[in-house]
Amino acid sequence: MSQQAQGTSPPKSWPLVLGAIGVVFGDIGTSPLYTLKEAFGEKYGLQPDPANVLGILSLVFWAMMLVVTLKYVMVILRADNRGEGGILALMAVVQRSLPIASPLTYGIGLLGIFGTALFFGDSVITPAISVLSAVEGLKVAAPGLDRYIVPVTIAVLLVLFAFQRHGTDRVGKIFGPVMLVWFVTLALLGGAQVLRNPEVLYAVNPVYAIKFFIHHGVHAWLALGAVVLAVTGGEALYADMGHFGRIPIKKAWIFVALPALLLNYFGQGAMVLADPETAHNPFYSLVPTWGLFPMIGLATLATVIASQAVISGAFSLARQAISLGYLPRLVLVHTSAETIGQVYLPWVNRILLVLVMILVLTFQTSSNLASAYGVSVTGSMLIDTILLIILASQKWRISPRIIWPMAILFLTVDIALLSANAVKFMEGAWFPVALGIVAFTVMRTWRHGRDLVREHVNRDSLRIEHFVESIMVDPPARVSGTAVFMTPSNEYMPPALLHNLKHNKVLHERNVLLSVETLNVPRADEGERIAYSELGHGFQRLSLRFGYMENPDVPAALKNWKIPGPAFDAMDTTFFASRESLTAIAGEGMALWRDKLFLVMSRNATPATEFFSIPGNRLVELGTQVTI
Repeated sequence: MSQQAQGTSPPKSWPLVLGAIGVVFGDIGTSPLYTLKEAFGEKYGLQPDPANVLGILSLVFWAMMLVVTLKYVMVILRADNRGEGGILALMAVVQRSLPIASPLTYGIGLLGIFGTALFFGDSVITPAISVLSAVEGLKVAAPGLDRYIVPVTIAVLLVLFAFQRHGTDRVGKIFGPVMLVWFVTLALLGGAQVLRNPEVLYAVNPVYAIKFFIHHGVHAWLALGAVVLAVTGGEALYADMGHFGRIPIKKAWIFVALPALLLNYFGQGAMVLADPETAHNPFYSLVPTWGLFPMIGLATLATVIASQAVISGAFSLARQAISLGYLPRLVLVHTSAETIGQVYLPWVNRILLVLVMILVLTFQTSSNLASAYGVSVTGSMLIDTILLIILASQKWRISPRIIWPMAILFLTVDIALLSANAVKFMEGAWFPVALGIVAFTVMRTWRHGRDLVREHVNRDSLRIEHFVESIMVDPPARVSGTAVFMTPSNEYMPPALLHNLKHNKVLHERNVLLSVETLNVPRADEGERIAYSELGHGFQRLSLRFGYMENPDVPAALKNWKIPGPAFDAMDTTFFASRESLTAIAGEGMALWRDKLFLVMSRNATPATEFFSIPGNRLVELGTQVTI
């Protein structure tokens, strides 16, 4: 494992720090475009007077310190799964710390899948609200251009999604420098205003946040729906840990992103204190008139980078979900020969594009979209906190005297932020919730459907040991070469072998019953990649194990891995696989509508043989009928 994966600081970590600035902090780095503007919008009815400005700033400051700095940077970044982060990685780490058959293990699986579903909702909203908020600077620079905001936004997003097929390898090299310029610009613009009105720094005192709540009551709680916009993207610090490592991300946050963001937020607050009329768009009010159009260009580029990071994250998470068996196999394109993690999934890209376009055309402005934003993010953050508490108590064995005060603090903050966004359900928050429920249903239906298919096939098959013993009573004819029979479970005979024997009445000299397993770790260690046993009479049982971040290339594994027994000759090996013909009937398996959903996904899934890189000229497929 690399040093950065382990979380230690490599000798030259600053290039990784620059990379993290470009990829990890794009979402949270563009939040100043709309956070304070939303807080003082018509929705919350807050007047931009000194008490309210200092109160909102105090809430923003402490949200960033407690949620991002303390919870994510200081604590959750330590909960890695062999160097990888993200909600699926955290789910896997927690599940390994519990008994396999524990009901809690099943519940944690459901939490992890629902958190993944919420992330897909965030992947739709982030590009829409980020690019819209940047292009809305046109209205400040030249009010007559406001009618072009939506068309320009759509054009930018179309180019962004069209570019995905080419990968982010080349353009990714400029992400870091561009975002560094962005953060320096944020700091300079905000710092200049703070110097003119330094009393805005009083907002660091949490007393101002407390007074804000005492004075406004329920309205202050509702205003948390705007405050949460300042921490959206905080979970990306954890999700992208595998790309850069804990230490570079921590350095990038503490030395670059955090101070720049705080200076800009406090600068916006200082501007509003000096001129309450600027509350309608305090970010662009910081910019001198001569710099408005260049700033709109830089902001648009920064939001494109933020959107790119979220879209790439959706591809990566979808790939993990496919490997772990929660989504059907989809066409997956590797966009970089050097960086194996850079992938492009055309189906996911199309779905995201359609949903983002619908959002922009429906909501029209970033303020309207802000009502929909936040629920998916805070929901994911709450799930992270729950999983972290279980991990700290079950695996880390931290004293309850330390765990529970921290747990109460994190849960209180997360629940307050989530509830403040949930009350906006009818104003747009229903969208990410509905999207999350749909994604969750799809993932659970696929997983349960595959389990039903496997149970049906195993029920109608024979155990391998019994077959090997019985076949020698009346041995069939043998032909030279090696036959590899693909099977999801190498405890039972593959249907393809039984069908081949039934119709062709021959066996190969060497018969390998091959199953491919995906472990709940990102990359398998050498010692756990292979499980092999000789069954006698020319039969061998072989399991190839991959991590969920690895490509399950079966021919390459057979050629390069140290597998006991004779070496595999590619020209003398034939692969056999079963292709299920599925039908659904009422009263069996899942609800009929879920059965039909599973059938649609199954028919559109990439065949397992293609997913495992089995060459078509060495493949024989035999059909089998399955009713669920």
